[in-house]
Amino acid sequence: MERKPISAGIVTYNNEKEIIPCLSTLIEYTRGLNIEIYVFDNHSEDNTVALIRKYFPEVHVLQSDENHGFGYGHNQILRCLTSKYHMVVNPDIQFARDTVAKLERFMEHYPNVGIVTPKIKNMDESEQLLPKKDPKISYVILSKFKPFHHFRDQYTRAEEEFLKPARILSSTGCFFMIRTDVFKENHGFDERFFMYFEDADLSRRVRRKKAVVFYPNAWVYHAWKRDNTRSLKGIRIFLTSMIKYFWKWRK
Repeated sequence: MERKPISAGIVTYNNEKEIIPCLSTLIEYTRGLNIEIYVFDNHSEDNTVALIRKYFPEVHVLQSDENHGFGYGHNQILRCLTSKYHMVVNPDIQFARDTVAKLERFMEHYPNVGIVTPKIKNMDESEQLLPKKDPKISYVILSKFKPFHHFRDQYTRAEEEFLKPARILSSTGCFFMIRTDVFKENHGFDERFFMYFEDADLSRRVRRKKAVVFYPNAWVYHAWKRDNTRSLKGIRIFLTSMIKYFWKWRK
């Protein structure tokens, strides 16, 4: 089997509105990079899979008969990979020109880096300030209340101006590039986290041997909704994952 330099993995669940712009921009802005793209669908009930098969026949589609969660889906993709670098991509991500090429060059120049994540922007070009430190109760719970919003700024390092690549503790799971061998050595995501905290957990495991880096000179767009944590089911999943995360890293 030909070894592709770069691969991308997307886990979908009822993402028919997001998947077209995601795959369109990914393919458009990686022409010439010899990339292989995988989608793992967690038993969508809409037209997600049909649209992918219709408009993107070059994409490898894997399907589940049940929704097993974010980490499980990405781990099924991981089993297929022969690439040097792999991108974990949310279906609501849209790509900018040269982003993938810049991240690949950065990884080539710095072999001590295990994960690199670029700047994440809103669709209006403003920056999404996402976590860069390990989770703490003050960051993930107290920061949601108005008197404690400063904890969110600490969590995202909002007061700092990143003009060049910098080490961080935690990479957002909505988009990052990881060395495929590092991803495999760490056995992918911990599937005990159905959703939430699996990115922070992976970052901590990768940091045992490699750096996690924020790269501000490239970006992707994230059509972020946060709908999941506004429902009782979403809140339950969040709290369950939070408890599992803090118990796992209690020492």
